[in-house]
Amino acid sequence: MFRITKEFHFSASHQLKSLPADHQCARLHGHNYIVEVELSGEELNEHGFVRDYHELAPLKRYIDDHFDHRHLNDVLGHDRVTAECLAKHFYDWCKDRLPETSAVRVSETAKTWAEYRP
Repeated sequence: MFRITKEFHFSASHQLKSLPADHQCARLHGHNYIVEVELSGEELNEHGFVRDYHELAPLKRYIDDHFDHRHLNDVLGHDRVTAECLAKHFYDWCKDRLPETSAVRVSETAKTWAEYRP
């Protein structure tokens, strides 16, 4: 199995309103997010790629246009704006366009990652 990954970065705010009021994540705050997309394949294409990295440019545009410097509660239309939910959201978006998508990881901080891998 061949695997490739590419990272994308954006900054955004969010608020986890379902948490107790004294929980730090219940307050409005933001992160410098990292989204890592993994694509996998048993075979390489005629050029020797799982997928040309250039073909991930639409994801960069999607992130820049809809997520960067935005409030994620507004963007996603709900208050479940955790790294886990973002990983699933980006996985679904990528899988619809890039069938080789095998996982998406999202980081909010240098020490934390959430991954969606079916």
